[in-house]
Amino acid sequence: MNALPLFKDYEEEKVHTNEFSEWGTFKDSLKAPVHGWFTYPAGFSYKAVEHTLKLADLNYGDTVYDPFMGSGTTNVVAKSMGINSIGVEAHPFVYCITKSKMEWDITLQHVGSELDVIQKQLSINKYTQKMDEILKVEFPELILKCFLPETLYELWIIRNTIAMLKCNDNIKSFLRTALICTLREVSIAATGWPYIAPKKIKVSSMIKKGWKTYISRVYKMLGDLSNIKKNTTPSTHRLYCGDSRDTTKYIDSEIASYIFTSPPYLNNFDYADRTRLEMYFMGEADNWHDISDKIRTKLMTSATTQISRSDPRYEFSINFIRDCKEVYDFLANSIIQLSELRKVKGGKKSYDLMTIGYFNDIYQILKDNYRILKYGSSASYVLGDSAPYGIHIPTDELIGKIGVSIGFKDYKIKILRLRGGKWAANPQRHNVALRESLVILTK
Repeated sequence: MNALPLFKDYEEEKVHTNEFSEWGTFKDSLKAPVHGWFTYPAGFSYKAVEHTLKLADLNYGDTVYDPFMGSGTTNVVAKSMGINSIGVEAHPFVYCITKSKMEWDITLQHVGSELDVIQKQLSINKYTQKMDEILKVEFPELILKCFLPETLYELWIIRNTIAMLKCNDNIKSFLRTALICTLREVSIAATGWPYIAPKKIKVSSMIKKGWKTYISRVYKMLGDLSNIKKNTTPSTHRLYCGDSRDTTKYIDSEIASYIFTSPPYLNNFDYADRTRLEMYFMGEADNWHDISDKIRTKLMTSATTQISRSDPRYEFSINFIRDCKEVYDFLANSIIQLSELRKVKGGKKSYDLMTIGYFNDIYQILKDNYRILKYGSSASYVLGDSAPYGIHIPTDELIGKIGVSIGFKDYKIKILRLRGGKWAANPQRHNVALRESLVILTK
């Protein structure tokens, strides 16, 4: 294992109490209005955003920025608190869902007639076994395995009817999001996040009907909007589907009074694969190649599924080596170890190149964050360290050091919780103690 004694000159504050230990998870957000619409395994707690925004003492007209917007936790909280926000998300499918979560003026009056149209289409187009052939043409095999034919047919009618509605785009997006958020609830497969296991079938008592579940979802979402917008102060919110490594074309310098985000962890989590079920159903992808072409190529490096070993991009950039010499020297040693271990490990995962790509990207993102942040303001990053093949990469410390190297005044690390305990008995796993932290950079 790789020790890092030279990176211990920070102020370490352990706050992994019951209050803070779930900040890096989506548990708090699961049942919260609007936040819980789309279960996002890579999400973080809305309570973390609320707590830190209050501590930041932002005033009316101030802006918080999230370069990894994801399911919109930072932006939804900011809107509920009357604080302006900017969000950037590279995953186009997730971006569309988050955009619909930020439209709070939709009521039953807006969607009632559209729901009537959908229900009428369902009554006209009754399911028969002959429809199975249509479904086989419309959907990949994975989708056919995850739903009862009659349920999938109902969902297909709902999807097609929404696409043909003449209502405005916000209403159509709302109805589309409700459908997307219904899919795993009515699936017969074990669709635990983020994976799909079509060979594992739910017990019959857990299987729900398509239309009934969908309409229930719509009404719940309408109730969420009614509750969350009560007593809110008007604010402005700009969301972009783009690359947070360089936002100079659409985000001004020194515009944000605070940054709160959770970057991808260096843990080989495939964010593109997370939405495979939903994208296949919505007709936005048919296979692995589609997912790679439309999603993986747009995301920052954090998974070996993004790596081609012949790709010259997976070398440390000259600018990174120049600006972050201390961090580079440490990582270069880790890369050598990962490269050697890869030759003898099953799967031969490209953790060495993944680590290079990850820190190249983080370096660019922190530089862009520094540009956007006002002087005297802070940026907070929720993230965990990692140990691919047992080689410890203290991501929180490294990000703090990179931040200072590119101009931030200083950094602090607050340990939120310890991680990896549930894998302790697995002989195939490493025995490195991991943690989840809050890294705070001050400009």
